[in-house]
Amino acid sequence: MNKLFSKHIIKAFVVASLCLGANSCKVEVEPTDRYTDVTVWKNPGNIKLYIYGMYNEFKTFSFGRIPLGYNNATDALADLMKYTSTSEGNGSANRLAFDPSRVNSNSPNINYWATGYERIRRVNEFMMGMDKYATIDDNLKKQYQAEARFIRAYCYFWLVKINGSVILLDKATTDGNNPRSSEDDCWNFIAADLAFAAENLPVSWPASETGRATKGAAYGMLARTWLYAASIADYDNKQFNTDALTGVPATKKDAYYKNAANAAAEVIKLADAGNYELETNFADVFTKANSKESVFSVNYVRPNVTHDFDNYFAPPRDLNQPIVAGVPTAELVDEFEMKDGTKFSWSNPAMAANPYTNRDPRFYATVLYNGAAWKGRTMNTTPGDALEGYVESNSNADPRKTVTGYYIRKMLDPANTNILVDKSVQPWHEMRYAEVLLIHAEAAAKSGDINSAKESLNKVRTRAGLPGTTASTLADMMTAVEHERKVELAFEGHRYWDLRRWRKAHIVLNNTRFHGHRITQVGSSTVYEVVDIDKQNRSFPATFYYMPIPQAEITRNSAITQIQGW
Repeated sequence: MNKLFSKHIIKAFVVASLCLGANSCKVEVEPTDRYTDVTVWKNPGNIKLYIYGMYNEFKTFSFGRIPLGYNNATDALADLMKYTSTSEGNGSANRLAFDPSRVNSNSPNINYWATGYERIRRVNEFMMGMDKYATIDDNLKKQYQAEARFIRAYCYFWLVKINGSVILLDKATTDGNNPRSSEDDCWNFIAADLAFAAENLPVSWPASETGRATKGAAYGMLARTWLYAASIADYDNKQFNTDALTGVPATKKDAYYKNAANAAAEVIKLADAGNYELETNFADVFTKANSKESVFSVNYVRPNVTHDFDNYFAPPRDLNQPIVAGVPTAELVDEFEMKDGTKFSWSNPAMAANPYTNRDPRFYATVLYNGAAWKGRTMNTTPGDALEGYVESNSNADPRKTVTGYYIRKMLDPANTNILVDKSVQPWHEMRYAEVLLIHAEAAAKSGDINSAKESLNKVRTRAGLPGTTASTLADMMTAVEHERKVELAFEGHRYWDLRRWRKAHIVLNNTRFHGHRITQVGSSTVYEVVDIDKQNRSFPATFYYMPIPQAEITRNSAITQIQGW
């Protein structure tokens, strides 16, 4: 969404408050009554403002956030990012990674239930009110319904990712007693909403309304939805949960992979028609507003619509009060290939001597390393730098500097030199064209079309200046897809959920530790020492594939039972 659309969102909340008799016109205060108040629908402009206001939901998970604690990111629960703090709040992701006993029905930790259903209720009331009272023409009404269903699908997508089997509500209701639906039905419900949205949304909007959901955004989200459903059908097989309503029948995996490939292909057609393209410079994607690589984005504008990503992840010299919430792991750094496509290895003497030379160009746009140029200085992450240098993990509950030898570069604004005052306004890409290509590559490969899979995967690699993949079998293609998703989508909130849908989280994240690099100068030589940044084994029990429903919801709703195992 562009600056004008962002301003419309602010206005939407103000108008909603006025129309519904709220006590405040404070920016971004949600409406406090039902959308069905007939007075609202007398003015078509109010309908537009209401739909604008509902787009605020896309900020909930922006920049890889999850509803866990204090500005936490999902990659900190996986192998790409290490949270520096171990204190309560700042270090919630760290604590959860080691202590699964923190999760129970009274304290689900990763929990979107109440927030998600509040938004779903408002979306359903919006559609009911529009059907009953609005006097706009049918085509416009259908377009608004498509936007509303796109937003509802997004809310349900997160609920199902977290809980699996949830309550499906397709209309406004005052009945608080509704049963859970099967996970398969849930994925199909989301897909139906997105298919309707794809059919009834425009390919593009006028410049003043860029950022509203489009046909491409709906198809992209539809592809993501079917890929998740197919993955559960493929990998779960009721191995991890005995709940009758969780899981997707294995017999449906082929159809669902095909659905994912077909939906992604629709976005590729739109790209071929000139609507989307990969940015030539990878780093530009994350600071450039209205990038053609964006399939669906949230834009920000000073002074009222800003975010705090730089404040939490920039290296210490960028701020007077550094936080440094999370930093890249050695596992991520080592994942980036050499520029010629060779796998990086510390066992190779030439690579080990100059580990940050001639790497995949995406590495330089993703990670700040010892010797990197940043904001007019050369990064020094050796222990000798008191402000930005390496400090041993767990030696301080809130170290506010790197514990891995690295800092995040991706999504930081290199032009922002007064972060605390100016805040941050670089866009959040909820979905970009590179992800769609990787969805297509995975779904096509799983559908037996290796050539199409390679074509889509190689578009991503070619943009990075790398040679095409040599994969020729399904197993090799899946290895290639996982690698590309790790390096291309790092810090964008996908890795943890990828490991979950592939049912690999209990292998990759359980009974293991992740690492950093302590870099020191010994005479004329630079020494890179692998260090344990966890200090204890991580834990991901199989029960975590489905998080518990909050016990308060079970108490309120006599028609539902808790997810088995909780």
